[in-house]
Amino acid sequence: DRQTLVAVLQFLRRSNLRESEEILRREARLLGDDLGGGSAAAVASSSPGVAAVAAVPPGKGTKCGVSFVFGGSTVKERSASPCLCVPCQLTVYQEDEVGGGVVVEDQPDVSAVLSAYNQQGDPTLYEEYYSGLKHFIECSLDCHRAELSQLFYPLFVHMYLELVYNQHESEAKSFFERFHGDQECYYQDDLRVLSSLTKKEHMKGNETMLDFRTSKFVLRISRDSYQLLKRHLQEKQNNQIWNIVQEHLYIDIFDGMPRSKQQIDAMVGSLAGEAKREANKAKVFFGLLKEPEFDVPLDDEDEEGENEEGKPKKKKPKKDSVGSKSKKQDPNAPPQNRIPLPELKDSDKLDKVMNMKEAARRVRLGPECLPSICFYTFLNAYQGLTAVDITDDSSMIVGGFADSTVRVWSVTPKKLRSVKTAADLSLIDKESDDVLERIMDEKTASELKILYGHSGPVYGTSFSPDRNYLLSCSEDGTVRLWSLQTFTCLVGYKGHNYPVWDTQFSPYGYYFVSGGHDRVARLWATDHYQPLRIFAGHLADVTCTRFHPNSNYIATGSADRTVRLWDVLNGNCVRIFTGHKGPIHSLAFSPNGRFLATGATDGRVLLWDIGHGLMVGELKGHTDTIYALRFSRDGEILASGSMDNTVRLWDAVKAFEDLETDDFTTATGHINLPENSQDLLLGTYMTKSTPVVHLHFTRRNLLLAAGAYSSQ
Repeated sequence: DRQTLVAVLQFLRRSNLRESEEILRREARLLGDDLGGGSAAAVASSSPGVAAVAAVPPGKGTKCGVSFVFGGSTVKERSASPCLCVPCQLTVYQEDEVGGGVVVEDQPDVSAVLSAYNQQGDPTLYEEYYSGLKHFIECSLDCHRAELSQLFYPLFVHMYLELVYNQHESEAKSFFERFHGDQECYYQDDLRVLSSLTKKEHMKGNETMLDFRTSKFVLRISRDSYQLLKRHLQEKQNNQIWNIVQEHLYIDIFDGMPRSKQQIDAMVGSLAGEAKREANKAKVFFGLLKEPEFDVPLDDEDEEGENEEGKPKKKKPKKDSVGSKSKKQDPNAPPQNRIPLPELKDSDKLDKVMNMKEAARRVRLGPECLPSICFYTFLNAYQGLTAVDITDDSSMIVGGFADSTVRVWSVTPKKLRSVKTAADLSLIDKESDDVLERIMDEKTASELKILYGHSGPVYGTSFSPDRNYLLSCSEDGTVRLWSLQTFTCLVGYKGHNYPVWDTQFSPYGYYFVSGGHDRVARLWATDHYQPLRIFAGHLADVTCTRFHPNSNYIATGSADRTVRLWDVLNGNCVRIFTGHKGPIHSLAFSPNGRFLATGATDGRVLLWDIGHGLMVGELKGHTDTIYALRFSRDGEILASGSMDNTVRLWDAVKAFEDLETDDFTTATGHINLPENSQDLLLGTYMTKSTPVVHLHFTRRNLLLAAGAYSSQ
């Protein structure tokens, strides 16, 4: 190991990185007597100053960069010439007081990624190494066992891949057979993919494999458990496992009590382990924007004239609930002009007034007063219903179908009409009061309009807040914008190369988001052909997308079993939520912007505190994928709809009260979820045989649900 250190020092000297060489030399002197036994990484780890030396192969043509971190201060150097040698990217990090190590690395390319598996031990001993570690963990104290058991899965995968890469196929097969049954049930799908990788060639183009390699698997472990593991591996001279821990895992160490099995189980399960605690530290402006103030004296007087029987008295509470006249700015709200939002048109103001009138008649929901539920069943939907949306004022419903059509229905007695032809429009008196009525062509009036244009199943639909436009996204890789005045396609947005799974308009209109099989979400504006932002970071398909009520953030759920929150302003990922055990298919923000509810194929609804970046609740009850989540207009009730043909109502007020979000919880992630979520369940409503694909609360808190009857 002296040789290794000498080699590294020589390399630093050749690269003119004198300062780094000096630092390493000083540290190496501390190592003086410890240079025997163990790998360089292990030796470095035993010194107080340096925790690990990990050589990370660079991408092609990256410049040689060395970064050292000692007790939190970073020394960075860059050499001028591009360098392609393997030890070129060297990272030394120390677990500082906060916990995690600081690792500086580039995203490597495929061959570089795989070459990390070159350093191999004796293939016949892999089973022995693994079973030795397994025995050690199973025999350790209960408090450490739960934490250290998190190592089983990532080590199993990396050891298997190492064997396959180095062409020890029979040993790899036997290793897989012997230990794959020990892994947690929620990794079964990943293991199925893994079992198909039996030859080195299979690994070259495999995405799952690359994800696992490029993103370090994150484990959150208390300092005591980590010291125990380190001591064991160094005593046993178990370099093979120690190398994998150093190379491929990111251990986020915290001081304090180890977490219990329940606490760990609640948070793990995603493709790349848990989120680093650092990932959820950024400030998020989760408050609501102040509603624009506009004078509506005429309408108010009209209303008072119309409703003489004491109606005006109701106005005081209603204005607070809409928030239009609250002068005080929410301290957690983003600055009003943080992102440019479209100005209100007269029609928008009119709609807001209508909204306020409706809100005055809104039913206050709660455990004692549950909403009525109106279910729209799509009968004989042999075209295959794949998406549903309902306008904010509940006047129209749209269905996206597998036969690539988009169908819009009016659900009020008012029929859908198109604008007249240009020749007819020229004859209209533009100054007349009812000009908006006159431009509509009565001959086109019908309850249903069918929109043709996509060339594949339509997986997502979204109405604009002003009800003038409709978005649809499809397997054909495009997002289309349709006019609801003419019922024709205005724009096809081409940016995704693969199926687009979901799209949604911003609550303020103009902006919209889409997410697809290419693992990225894109932010668009209706008047731009190109996306304004590309949100990249998920390790699998982006399956669902949602705007925060203040439009400054976007939440995305993915098949990598994580939910991410992105900042629209700069494209940064500001929250990563792990805990689901299957792909995520539904997201809903609470009306006050503080909380997020997420639903997945694991049948669980998880509740998150956005400000603190913590899981605060888990609602169990559904037995199948949850495709629809919606909070009531005032946020008292959360409705969830699932493929198990039920709608369930949950007490959101109770779920979010008395939250333990003290600094300790936030710092360590020791969350304490109530054992039983049944006391939050207010009601379960079965359909005959209709999976629920969409939920919507009307402005008066009537719950609308939709789905297609399935005859199986």
